[in-house]
Amino acid sequence: MHIELTEPEHDELVATRRDLHQHPEPSWKEQRTASLVADRLRALGLEPRTGIAETGVIADLDTGVPGPCVLLRADMDALPVQEENDLPWRSATPGVMHACGHDGHVAMLLAAARVLVQRHRPTRGVVRFCFQPAEEGGNGALAMIEEGVLANPHVDVAYGLHLWNELDRGKVGVVPGPCMAAVDRFAITVEGRGGHGAIPHRAADPIVAAAHVVTALQTIASRRVDPEQPVVVTVGRIEGGEAFNVIPHSVRLLGTARSFHQEAGEALPGLVTSLAERTAEAHGCTANVTYDRLARATVNDPVHAARVHAVAAGLVGEEAVVPVRTMAGEDFSEFLLRVPGCFVFVGSRDEATGKVHPHHSPHFDIDERALPTGAALLVGLAHDALSA
Repeated sequence: MHIELTEPEHDELVATRRDLHQHPEPSWKEQRTASLVADRLRALGLEPRTGIAETGVIADLDTGVPGPCVLLRADMDALPVQEENDLPWRSATPGVMHACGHDGHVAMLLAAARVLVQRHRPTRGVVRFCFQPAEEGGNGALAMIEEGVLANPHVDVAYGLHLWNELDRGKVGVVPGPCMAAVDRFAITVEGRGGHGAIPHRAADPIVAAAHVVTALQTIASRRVDPEQPVVVTVGRIEGGEAFNVIPHSVRLLGTARSFHQEAGEALPGLVTSLAERTAEAHGCTANVTYDRLARATVNDPVHAARVHAVAAGLVGEEAVVPVRTMAGEDFSEFLLRVPGCFVFVGSRDEATGKVHPHHSPHFDIDERALPTGAALLVGLAHDALSA
C-alpha cells in the first residue's frame, strides 16, 4: 500500500520530534517523554499502559477481529552528551542530548499510530505500540519483556527501526540475518610492582605490560577468529599512574568486544582473558579480567526481512533499499530472540544541509525529511504483518 502523511500529520510529526529533542531524558528517567506519549495515545482513543519497566508505555490497536499481533517499537532515551548544535530546539537539559535519533523514533511511531487509528485502520488483528526506555546500555527491552509486553495477546512479529546517519535520506537499509552486533564489555586490571621511573629494572611496569595487552587484543580479529565472522575489539579507556616519574602498581583497561555470529561471540571471553593474562605474565605482571555481555546480536528473520524489503521498496523504490550492517549494538535483539521480526534502518543523512555527523556526536542531527518515510514504513509493516 502507498502511504503519504497529510500536512497536519507531517506538521505534528516534526513538531513532536523537536519538542522531544528539546527535552531529552536519560535512560530510566523518561518521565516527561512517557507522559507525552501516553497523552497522545489517549487522544487517539487508545488505552495506554504506563509504568512498564519504570517508564515504558504500550497501547494496543485491537480491531476486534481475530488475527496476528504485531509489535512496533520505539526507544525513548537520550544520551549523556552536551549538545553543540545551534538550533531553536536544541537540548534545554545540560549534559543530555538526543544524539542517537530516539526523539525521531518516538515521533515516527506516534505518527504511525495516528495514521493507523484515523485513516488506515487494519481490518483484523492487533497492533501493539511499544515505547521503550533505556536502550542506551540499560537493556530496557529485556526489562519490558520480563514485564510481559510480548503477551496478552501473544506477539507474533516485532519490528523496530533506526534513523541512520550513515545512510542517505531516501534510502532504507535491511538485511536478513545479523544486522547489529553483540556487544560485550571487559575490564582488565594489570598489576605489577611500582617503583621509581629512574630504576625500572627494580619494578614490574604495568604500563608497558598494558600497552602490549592492547596490541595483543587487536590480533583477535586478524588471527584468532574466522575472517568471515566479523569481530571488533576496542580499548576505550586506560587508567593508570599519578605522576610523570613514578611507575604505578596497576593499570586498568576498559573496552568492548563486538561480534555478529554466535561462534565468534562465544570465543571472545576466553580469547580476551587468555591474551591479557599471558601478555601480562610475559612482562612480569598479572592480569585480572572481568567480562560481561551488554547486548546480543540483532538477527533479522529472513522471511520478515524480505517482507520489510518489499514494503520499503513500495515506499522508496527498489533501488533505494540497500543492505546495512553495523558493529554497533541494539537491545531490540531481545525481542528478536523471542519472536520473529526485523530491524530496519531509515536513512537520515543529507550532505547538502550538513546532516552528516555520526550518532552520539554532540553535533548529531537528522534530516527531518526522513521522518515521514519512517512513519509510513511503520504503517506499511503493520498492514503487511496483519495481512499475512
